[in-house]
Amino acid sequence: MSAQLLSIANASIAFGGVQALNSVSLDVPSGAIVSVIGPNGAGKTTLFNCVTGVYRPEEGSVRLGENELVGRKPHHIAALGLARTFQNIELFGRMSVLDNVLLGRHLHMVVGPLRAALFGKKVVAEEVAQRRKVEEVLDFLDLQFARDRFVMHLPYGVRKKVELARALALEPKLLLLDEPSAGMNAEEKEDLVHVIRDIRDDMGVTIILVEHDMGLVMGISDQVAVLDHGEKIAHGTPSEVTANPEVIRAYLGTDSTVQTALGDAAEDVVKADEVAP
Repeated sequence: MSAQLLSIANASIAFGGVQALNSVSLDVPSGAIVSVIGPNGAGKTTLFNCVTGVYRPEEGSVRLGENELVGRKPHHIAALGLARTFQNIELFGRMSVLDNVLLGRHLHMVVGPLRAALFGKKVVAEEVAQRRKVEEVLDFLDLQFARDRFVMHLPYGVRKKVELARALALEPKLLLLDEPSAGMNAEEKEDLVHVIRDIRDDMGVTIILVEHDMGLVMGISDQVAVLDHGEKIAHGTPSEVTANPEVIRAYLGTDSTVQTALGDAAEDVVKADEVAP
């Protein structure tokens, strides 16, 4: 891992009397997989929204490489090389998988709508080039079997992969995944782990994910940042975070399954460290 690709410095935002983020800072190295965890309402999705331009922080800075993102519109930020998926699937159910993923290529379209209406040689050439890129993404995610099917007819786990495919079609430098394993069964989650690693290793994409599955988080992350009530209370390797008293305290009083998952994840990290060369 090399220089910081994303740098968030003292980002703050409030909604009414609720301080959603309070001076949150986070550096994400290029080539890393970084997870953001925390109890419900900790500010995780709000942080994503500040990075992607959905919200504008009242204070602080968000930089992608040398580019300041605060004040830019979401489509301008996307053009700089940032893509995201959503906690709730945002796809067009009555469109095919192919057409949904093609929408991720819109920022790479050169021919304007007027020329496209004439459907000349340049339009045809560009259409072929964009479809070729989409086919590569579908191959990468093993989605060719569903390419011509309407999204509304697909199982939930497959739809989650289609949304991921649309984000990858943008050719991002940085990919934000909001609850990527939500609604998936154990087999689909295991496949997701391999997919995320392949995206980083084969495509060279830096990844930040918000996730509640502690086993997945601790098994895949290079770094983990923990938010609680809008503040960052910990940031480090998985083993450092699972041993942090503040992190353990933040989860006390939440659902017992979360506490158990955090404890199990901590044991898994310790075992992995013991067998590591």
